[in-house]
Formats: sequence, structure tokens, C-alpha cells
Amino acid sequence: MTRRRSRAAAALAVLVAAALAAGAGKPGRGPAPRGNPFPLTPLADSLIRPGETHFVHLWQVTHGGQNAEAYWSESGRRLIMQCTLPDWPCDQEYVYDLDKGTHWRVSTGKGRTTCGFFFDHDRHILFSSTHLAADSCPPAPDYSHGYVWRVDPGYDIFTALPDGSQLTPLTRTPGYDAETTVSLDGTRLVFTSARDGDLDIYTMTPDGRDVQRVTRDVGYDGGPVFSQDGKWICYRANHPADTASVREYRDLLARHLVKPTRMDLWLCRVDGSEAHRITDLPGASFAPNFAPDGRINFSSNWKEPRGRNFDLYLITRGGTDLEQVTTEPTFDAFPMFSRDGRFLAFSSNRGAKVQGETNVFIAEWR
Repeated sequence: MTRRRSRAAAALAVLVAAALAAGAGKPGRGPAPRGNPFPLTPLADSLIRPGETHFVHLWQVTHGGQNAEAYWSESGRRLIMQCTLPDWPCDQEYVYDLDKGTHWRVSTGKGRTTCGFFFDHDRHILFSSTHLAADSCPPAPDYSHGYVWRVDPGYDIFTALPDGSQLTPLTRTPGYDAETTVSLDGTRLVFTSARDGDLDIYTMTPDGRDVQRVTRDVGYDGGPVFSQDGKWICYRANHPADTASVREYRDLLARHLVKPTRMDLWLCRVDGSEAHRITDLPGASFAPNFAPDGRINFSSNWKEPRGRNFDLYLITRGGTDLEQVTTEPTFDAFPMFSRDGRFLAFSSNRGAKVQGETNVFIAEWR
């Protein structure tokens, strides 16, 4: 009888400790959910905004700095993301272990990185980096051309083990190679490249072979993702509509710059056929990801197209039934659902202690 009671007391102590670690008792929607899946990550339900009815619970993964493009492992126990932390002045790639509450750098600590992803049943990771071009950070964008993104020609795609070892280049072509994601079955990678003089979508096998060009229209085609069945690709695009716009686009691209102030989402088959636009909104719509029900989750500032108030939205593949997901009045972007569809990882300025700080959050999805 005493042994049973001591075991019960020990079990209760573990549950209480997990609840305290998760932020139970803090302002919000109540205690951590039963069987809290992320006990070492603080519960952040108080940062769920009015109208965010899809969010049951919210956890904050990072705390301070710039942290973005957090993408799930197949197991749902790890995230890979790009972060600017004190050990280096521009983005490096990190893996976060949600069970242990630890993280480690998987990139070299040189150059700049972007666009990490797990594949091969979590046995490998990939990301893009400029470290072969230079040890230092690439030049900052030239804002004399307005608000622009830099598409640095030093970016190549690399694979590695999840601890960062066995780093191997997949691309060595001149020009920008980045924005890579993987089909659910792991057989194809899809990415953006300037290898043919424009910013287009390509696919290849995980060993870097059988490269196939998908898009061919003049303009920026980027941020591609596969549908769950691997038959479709959704991506962001800005196709200049007249001669002057084409000239401006090409002039900027020659300087390794793009102007992202107007982008819409497009959908095509993996061979590039049946390409069609699915959003026609002011401002920039980007970072698409397929939701469990087949709709597309993405980020847009269409309500304030000159501002930085980006929210998450859902839309059908046919471009109908636009639904707003987040209502945070600053920045929400880079959504990705876990394989089981239960959790959504995204980046947000919500709760920032310093203006412009971007952290990674996980929402339990309703």
C-alpha cells in the first residue's frame, strides 16, 4: 500500500513539474492540455488573439532575436529553423529538440543560411548557405531601389546529418539556389534557382540529380511546396505585366535583388502544366503550405499592402473561401503543419520584448 502511494505521489510530482515548466498558472486560456506534448516549451495561450479560433493552445519555442522558417521533422519532435543568435551576425541554421528543450547549430557558422528542411525519414536535413562563396555575411540589400530582397548568388543547397556532420553540396551552379522543400514521400526536392537567368522553380532527386525545370514565365517564382499527394506545387510569384515592369525586374535581378511588394500564389502540376494563379490580392502573399484538409495556408498583408501587418490565411486550391487565421496586428508568417495535422508551427512578432523581434510558435490546431 505504501509503495503504491509513493508511486502515485511520484507520478503526480512529475505531472505538476511538467505543468509548471509549460507555464501553467500564467495568464491565458487555462492549464496546459492533458498529455502536454511540449512540456519544456512555455505555454503562451495569453498570446492567442481574439478571433484566432483555430488555435486551441499556443507554445513559444524561441525567445529573442530573429527566428523564422521553422519546419517540422517527420516525427513531429524537432524543428529546423534559421536564427540570428549572438554567435554570428546573420542567419545560421539550427535544429530544436522539443522533447529535450535543446537546440544546436547545424550550419558552419560562416556565410548566411536559409530554408532548412528534414527528409529521408529525419535521417538527413538540408538548407541553403553562402559559406562556400565567403566566410562573412553577404551584403545587405540596397534599399535605394525601394524595399527589396537580396537573392544572393552565393547560395547553394547542402545536405547533412541532423547534427550538422557530413555536410555535402547538392548544387554548385552559378547563381541563387535556395527555398527548398521535399515531397512527403521523400522522392523529389523542389527549389528556386537563377541558373537559367531567371528565378524559376525546379525539382530534383535528393542526391541532386535529374534536375527538371518547372516554371518558365518571366518573373520571380519562389517558395515552392508539394501537395500531400506530390502531384502539385504551390508557389509565390510576381510576373511583370508590361515592358517597363519586365525591364525593372531584370535590372534588379542583375543586382541580385527582387522587389517582393506584390506577389500572388500560383499552383501547377509538378511538370509545370496547368499553372494558374489562386490569389489576386493587393500586397504580398507568400509562404504557402498545404493544410490537412487540402486547403492552402499562407501569409499576406493584403489588408494593408504597404505595411508589415502580415496574417495567416486559408484558401482553397481553386482560390475561393478565403479565411483569416491570425489577427495579430504585426507579423505572422511561414506556417507549416505537422505530419499528423495536429500542430501548426509559424513565426510571429507577437509578444515581442523588442520591436521587430520574431519568434517561433506552435499552435494546437482546431
